Amino acid sequence: MTAPQDDLWTEFHRVVNMTSRELSDWLRTASATQDTEPLPDQAGTPTGQEVLHVLAKRRVDLTGEDERVMRKVVDRVHRERRDDLEPTAGQDAWRHRLMSIGHDPLKPV
Repeated sequence: MTAPQDDLWTEFHRVVNMTSRELSDWLRTASATQDTEPLPDQAGTPTGQEVLHVLAKRRVDLTGEDERVMRKVVDRVHRERRDDLEPTAGQDAWRHRLMSIGHDPLKPV
């Protein structure tokens, strides 16, 4: 990887502060209805599924699409959070949106 890719990898793993298990569980919970629960690989948002896909990879296996997803997630978390990313309470809908991409604002980074 080149230095910019290393920086992106590091920052992505800093802002995505949920484990793949936590994210997968959250996506299934958020997508479940009273009558049905989606298959794990179909639960949640497309971006949430893409984050899970990236989390399952080694750095050397990243594709250009993976890097696009990583940038998108890093940019979105930085846009919606303070720079220090200290645990912050907020409205449930805001927290749940961020959790759908792997960032729980109540957890330390």
